[in-house]
Amino acid sequence: MDPMRKIVGPGILLIILSFSVNVHSQDNMLCVGKYWTEDEAKLMMDDFAKQWTDVDSWQKRANQIREGIIKGMQLDKMPKIEGQFNPVITAHREMDGYSVENIVIESFPGFYITGNLYLPRKNQDRYAAILNPHGHGVDKRFSEETQIRDAVFARMGAIVFTYDMVGTGESMQVNHKMPIALVLQTYNSRRVLEYLLSRTDVDPERIGMTGYSGGGTQTFILSAIDDRIKVSAPVTQVSAHFFGGCVCESGMPIHKSKMHQTNNVEIAALFAPKPLLIVSDGGDWTSNTPRVEFPYIQKVYNAYQAGDKVRNVHLPNEGHDYGPSKRAAVYAFFSKYLQLNDGDVSYNGGYKEDFPTFLTKDELNVFSVDHPFPPSSLQGDEAVMRYLGIGL
Repeated sequence: MDPMRKIVGPGILLIILSFSVNVHSQDNMLCVGKYWTEDEAKLMMDDFAKQWTDVDSWQKRANQIREGIIKGMQLDKMPKIEGQFNPVITAHREMDGYSVENIVIESFPGFYITGNLYLPRKNQDRYAAILNPHGHGVDKRFSEETQIRDAVFARMGAIVFTYDMVGTGESMQVNHKMPIALVLQTYNSRRVLEYLLSRTDVDPERIGMTGYSGGGTQTFILSAIDDRIKVSAPVTQVSAHFFGGCVCESGMPIHKSKMHQTNNVEIAALFAPKPLLIVSDGGDWTSNTPRVEFPYIQKVYNAYQAGDKVRNVHLPNEGHDYGPSKRAAVYAFFSKYLQLNDGDVSYNGGYKEDFPTFLTKDELNVFSVDHPFPPSSLQGDEAVMRYLGIGL
């Protein structure tokens, strides 16, 4: 950033920041990790706010940001495929008020998305559907908090697809730190969305998406660029100064080009005017959300006269997780906007989470001795990038 000049007067400290079109050198378009300090980020948010005044001017900026995401991650170069999911269900288990299936679908020829479907046991023709990407960590798809969240949503009447990050769980065809992890994960999420929409038991007007940490990044990115997501809840990730510390979040230039600079706050705001819940806490990079990030997003929603569709739940005494209070906030928000029935899981303003049966990794795995991984699959970072023509 251009150097700050400090002018000290009698009892007054003024900080003057000279903005240029490019905040950092254009030699590197990547905005990684804590790219700005918190003070720098606040000043940048003030500058962003000056660049639009109403819906029309915001929409012009929004289109530029959206194009920057798509071009920056080269999503427009990914395979154009309609259908052809070739889903395979390798296990089905009946649980208390829901069921679980182990599923694999084809993302593109030779590359697979592994995950689990949590299904309601209600007698309806069509259900809401929820994409549930997970964050970073070992085998997060199989974690108790993921299984709890999926089971509760299913018992509320939603079909939930929770799926592996690339390079984690059973998605081991590439390394998670590969150069194009960001576009692979975004494309996978879009394919999961399209698979759900292809099901005759899914209502296309009731599609939600939620995840925390790296799953929060996946949530606000796909929500920003795909109108088919109707309700969005990124958890503990929308920050003005932190851009995501992994290549799967900031390893491709989606925040800056020669023509623009943005951050994850504006990317989240692209979802306006549809229902958006931002969950934040006091123990990570979302600690400033009530006074920095959320007011900006509110301004965008107010321009659409949709201020009632956006909400921030801030938990100042909590840390970086998707714990019970965060889950309760999302349950309530999705219940309202996805028209779910929470009567089986709600009580006195809270939510029951004592009924899910925790399954082991082996029980949730799609592949096994009886169901081996397809031998014709692409294997290795270079093989995948060579097939796609991206990243080499």
